[in-house]
Amino acid sequence: MKKHSPISFRQLLFGLCFLLVFSGMTLFLFSWQRDEKRFANMTASLFTNEMKSNTLNMHYTLANPEDFGIYQYEPVLACYDAAATLQSQAEAENTLAALYALHPEKLSEEDAWLWRLMTRSLENTLALENFPYYNEPLSPASGAQSRLPILLAEYTFRRKRDVEDYLALLDQIDSYFASLLVYEQEKAAAGFVSPGTFLKEVRTQCDTILTKESLETGTHFLQTTFQERLQPLLEQGSITPEEHAAYTAHNDRLLKTVVLPAYASLGDGLLQLEDASVLPSGLAALPDGQAYYEQLMISETGSYRSIPEIQELLTAQFAKEYEEVRTLAQNHPEIIQNLSLDLSSNFPCKNAAQMLLDLQSRITETFPPLPGAAADLAVKEVSSSLEAYCAPAFYLTAPLDDTTVNSIYINRRKTPDGLELYTTLAHEGYPGHLYQTVYHNRQALSSGERPARQLLWYGGYQEGWALYVEFLSYQYAAQLLLEDNQGTAALLAQLECHNRSLQLCLYSLIDTMIHYEGAGYAQITKMLESFGITDTDTVASLYDYIVQTPCNYPKYYLGYLEILSLQEKAKELWGKEYTDYRFHCFYLDCGPSDFLSLRERLES
Repeated sequence: MKKHSPISFRQLLFGLCFLLVFSGMTLFLFSWQRDEKRFANMTASLFTNEMKSNTLNMHYTLANPEDFGIYQYEPVLACYDAAATLQSQAEAENTLAALYALHPEKLSEEDAWLWRLMTRSLENTLALENFPYYNEPLSPASGAQSRLPILLAEYTFRRKRDVEDYLALLDQIDSYFASLLVYEQEKAAAGFVSPGTFLKEVRTQCDTILTKESLETGTHFLQTTFQERLQPLLEQGSITPEEHAAYTAHNDRLLKTVVLPAYASLGDGLLQLEDASVLPSGLAALPDGQAYYEQLMISETGSYRSIPEIQELLTAQFAKEYEEVRTLAQNHPEIIQNLSLDLSSNFPCKNAAQMLLDLQSRITETFPPLPGAAADLAVKEVSSSLEAYCAPAFYLTAPLDDTTVNSIYINRRKTPDGLELYTTLAHEGYPGHLYQTVYHNRQALSSGERPARQLLWYGGYQEGWALYVEFLSYQYAAQLLLEDNQGTAALLAQLECHNRSLQLCLYSLIDTMIHYEGAGYAQITKMLESFGITDTDTVASLYDYIVQTPCNYPKYYLGYLEILSLQEKAKELWGKEYTDYRFHCFYLDCGPSDFLSLRERLES
């Protein structure tokens, strides 16, 4: 038998080193895969649980829940409950702790990006949980009482199950409104009662949004839109004529016996809380109101700047816009002589369809094309019963997995034709909310982005972008008017752009004055007088709106300024390689995010 050669110390040491390296690599790979797997499981669980707990949210997020592993669920209209709120807070704390336990450097690039966004989002959420009664779900400006009917009217019926889910949600509206009333009662008991005039406004809405008369005549939009959405299922054979009749009767019965009484009960309950001595005031008047406002600003805008820094930024932008107006007027004195020129009836595009086509043709050089097929768009008018309580226009976000059909609502009472409609459609449609949403959703699906990304909301990213492109659309409108040989009108379109920017900048400053500095009605009135705004109804309406919707104007305008700041940074970093097209691609490809994370990604 051949004897083995003796193993030298050097060979033994090399072998041990190899084993250690191999073992280390194995542990490293295992650790890497472990973090990836834990993150994947965590985000999947979060997404599934959230979707199952809020059917309305799920329906607007997913067209086909089963494609995302959601097969069994009970239709649920998420209601307020103090105990459930505490449980939700505990779950958020546990989720954040689990995220902290992961190593983002061991995740894929996209997962590490999502980890960063989720971590900051949860930190903000938990910080706001320290102020349980500072929120106002029944705001006269945009409360649940006016938002819910619109979401119900646009609830798409893709299959028979959708109809049954919808009817089940209608049957829960009494419990939903009752839970909001409980919140208002708890809020009042804690010393945070809403101003009497605001509660009265909400009561008026409860009395007019849904009426017995409209239901008896079958003319209410929740009846007519139900029929419109049901008819295609009948034509496709998805439901029988008997089912069609039964669903219609069920919808009418629920509207009359559940929804109408729910609105009445909510109004009656709010009447008990009305106190004429409680006057409208900003968050600064509340205990720790400044701290809440600071955190709310981060949550609503995605900007991590301090309030004083934000005020400096707004003041500087106001001065810049004012100088633009002065220069434009000096260089073109004919503007002053034609301020009353009609930019509605003489606008080259006469309807929404023409305007949207024109906008889509003008953005091709500086904006990336939408992935996939063209996105259909229906422009609808807000029901007359909701005109007084709705925004001038809004886009209803398309589901992640179905971006073929989109809807924009126009409030005709607040949005005239011509230039204003054109820029509104840019804000809501192309290249605004619709374009941005469809772009991100299609990219998210094709790239395999984790659906949990859909749980994160960034108002400043979305509304800042919509305002950014709205201001660009004034330039498009000016070009369109020049092409139509309306030179003076083109100049007026540019002037209107700067005026709108000045107005939104001023309103954002007022927002900080009311909610951070504690400015009252008299102080704001005096300030507006210095800018020539003296109509008492206008001043009162603006003051009340800003009190009701803290951080709303900054969500738009500060978001816009943060985009300009990112753009300047991109020009600095990319130098001669900068183009607007490249910057727009960067912004859109990142998807909805906070601005601190966006800047970090830009600089990485």
